[in-house]
Amino acid sequence: MIGTAKQEYIENRIIEEARYIIANKSTVRKTADQFKLGKSTIHEDMSYKLKKINYNMYLEVKEILDFNLADRCYRKGRKYLESLQGKQIC
Repeated sequence: MIGTAKQEYIENRIIEEARYIIANKSTVRKTADQFKLGKSTIHEDMSYKLKKINYNMYLEVKEILDFNLADRCYRKGRKYLESLQGKQIC
């Protein structure tokens, strides 16, 4: 019975993480901070475990996380350009 209660707790936690990502269009890092878990745990939960628990929710989360991954290089580039503003480049 203990194994079942633990499994139910983990499934509920994964569903809550997914709801948070969907509601806030959140990144893995922000979600990990919110739930006080590691980024690897969130990534594993969303990439593998959620797929088995709720496939439709998995597809929604995957779309958001794929967008965040694609947008990462643009955000990094913008941040770099902002850091250069006001500096003279030879």
